[in-house]
Amino acid sequence: MPRGLRTSDYDFALPADRIAQTPAARRDASRLMVVSRDTGDIAHRRFSDLPEYLEAGDALVLNTTRVFRARLLGQRASGAPAEIFLLREWPAGTSLPGARWEAMVQPGNKLKPGRRVHIAEGFDVEVLEPTARGTRIVQLHAADPRAAIAAHGHVPLPPYISRADAAADAERYQTVFAREEGSVAAPTAGLHFTEDLLAALQRNGVQRAEVLLHVGAGTFKPVEVEDPAEHRMHEEWYDVPDATAALLDAARAAGRRICAVGTTSLRTLESARVADGRFRAGAAETAIFIRPPQRPRAADALVTNFHLPRSTLLMLVAAMAGYELTMHAYEVAVRDGYRFYSYGDAMLIR
Repeated sequence: MPRGLRTSDYDFALPADRIAQTPAARRDASRLMVVSRDTGDIAHRRFSDLPEYLEAGDALVLNTTRVFRARLLGQRASGAPAEIFLLREWPAGTSLPGARWEAMVQPGNKLKPGRRVHIAEGFDVEVLEPTARGTRIVQLHAADPRAAIAAHGHVPLPPYISRADAAADAERYQTVFAREEGSVAAPTAGLHFTEDLLAALQRNGVQRAEVLLHVGAGTFKPVEVEDPAEHRMHEEWYDVPDATAALLDAARAAGRRICAVGTTSLRTLESARVADGRFRAGAAETAIFIRPPQRPRAADALVTNFHLPRSTLLMLVAAMAGYELTMHAYEVAVRDGYRFYSYGDAMLIR
C-alpha cells in the first residue's frame, strides 16, 4: 500500500518541550514555515511576513467562530470532584433556552442519570441520559444558563496543555475576529492574526471572506484504526454566508487564489463546494474527512498549525501538500525547534 494511506504512516516522535504551553508574546511573532508544493522548498519566516505571499484579489478565508467557556468544574454529592465538558446545545424539548446540552462527563462511571454536580451557588448540572456515542445529555439548573456558563466556566484548553487556564487565555485562546459563540476549541491557525496584520492585508488588496464552523471536541480525537476509512468523524455545524459564496466564486472566475486559514475553514469550503466548482451558501452539518489520496479542490493555499500524530488534521495537511512533503516538513519543524499544536507556530502551504 502506498505510504500515506495508513494511520501508522502519520506517527512521528515529538519531544515534550516542543508542545507549546503558552502563546507567543505577540500573535504575529510566531514562526511561519512556508512550504511550496511546486518545488518542495521550505522557507523559515515570521507570521508577520504572510502578506508577502498573498496578492491583490486573493481571498483569505477566516472562521469567525468564538470559543465559549465549555469546561465546568464542580463537586458531586459526596464532595468528590467532577467535570462537565459542554459540547453543544441539545434541541430536544426544554423550556429553558440554553439549559439542555450534550456533554462529556468525568468520572463517567459515577455520573449516572439523576446525579447532580454542583458548580457554584445557584448553578447545578443534572445528568439526564447517555447518548449512543458515550456522551451525556445534561440539564443546567440556573436562572440564566448562558450567564452561568460565562461566569463559572473555564476556557477549554486542549488536553496537551498541561496547566489550568489562566486569565490571559480568555483573550489569547480566541481569534481577534471571533464573533459567533459555539466552539469548544479554537480555530488555532487564526490565533496568529492581529488587527494590524489584517489591515495590512486589506491595504494590499487581499479580500477577506468569512465562514463559520463551530469546532467540536472530536478535533483532538486520534485515529485509532489502521485504515482511516474506518474512522468515524464527528459532525460540526457550519455556515457560508451569501456574500462569502459570491466573493469566492468571483475570485475563482478571475483566476485569483483562495487561501483557507485553518483546517476548519478548509473543511467548510470543501463541504460547500458543488460539482461545478462554485460554492453553495447556507448552513449544514459536515463530517467530511479529507485525507490522501484525495486532494482538496476548494482552496489553493492553507495556513495551519502543526498537528498531533495520527490525527485527522495531519492527514488533511498531507492531502493538501502531499504525504512525503508534509512528513518532511514535520521532520524539519521538530529538528529546528518549531512550537507545536494550538499555541504553537504556523505553516503556509502554497
